[in-house]
Amino acid sequence: MKKKLFAVGDIHGQITQFKKLLTYWNEEEEQLLLIGDLGDRGENPRACFELARDLVENKKAICLRGNHEDMFINFLKTPQHSAPLFDMNGGMVTIQTFLDHEEEKYDAVELARSIQTKHPWLKPFLLSLPLKYEWEKYVFTHAGVNLTLPDWRNSSDRDFVWIREGFYDQPNHTDKVFVFGHTVTATLHEDQSSTDIWKTKDGKIGIDGGAVYGGTLHGVVFDNEGIVNHYKVDNKGYAYSETLRKG
Repeated sequence: MKKKLFAVGDIHGQITQFKKLLTYWNEEEEQLLLIGDLGDRGENPRACFELARDLVENKKAICLRGNHEDMFINFLKTPQHSAPLFDMNGGMVTIQTFLDHEEEKYDAVELARSIQTKHPWLKPFLLSLPLKYEWEKYVFTHAGVNLTLPDWRNSSDRDFVWIREGFYDQPNHTDKVFVFGHTVTATLHEDQSSTDIWKTKDGKIGIDGGAVYGGTLHGVVFDNEGIVNHYKVDNKGYAYSETLRKG
């Protein structure tokens, strides 16, 4: 096990920001973890999925399942039922990049079949993504855990990828620090505008800077004591870094 972990926030198709952020990743020292939501909306979802797959298969990265991966899986399994929700949440952008904008008609069943025919690796990859990753004192999930339960480990699969209320608005009485994406940090900060990471004293850290909405893609480096380094890439491609302590 590596002594540090580099966690990347919600990417949502922003391949340029994603690649820029990865230049700060120290592969030799840091386990790479993607918090989920690789596609839907953004610059090029397909490129983000392909890069994530390469990182998982060849660099031993961890990529968690987000709610947008969850919707993508449901679309591929039951397009006739799942297409409206997927489309409403930016899924058509993902579909078009995987099909190179070849499909002019919107027939959900045909679109799902075409994607799986042209990209047979995609569905197995999505299904392989874990819901959580525990490392040192941290629990990484896409959305969070259900803190209203006596034991957070009994959170449902849906909680791990979809929960908002019931997690970030609840006290954390566990001995774990929960690192999550899903909820854009601007909605969590008191001023409702900052895209910086969101931290609470009781052990919750939000790292979805709303990159696809003109915000920030975050890369946060942890060790067993806390945050060591923090890297930020904005929508204009400008990168910022801060060393919080020597790790």
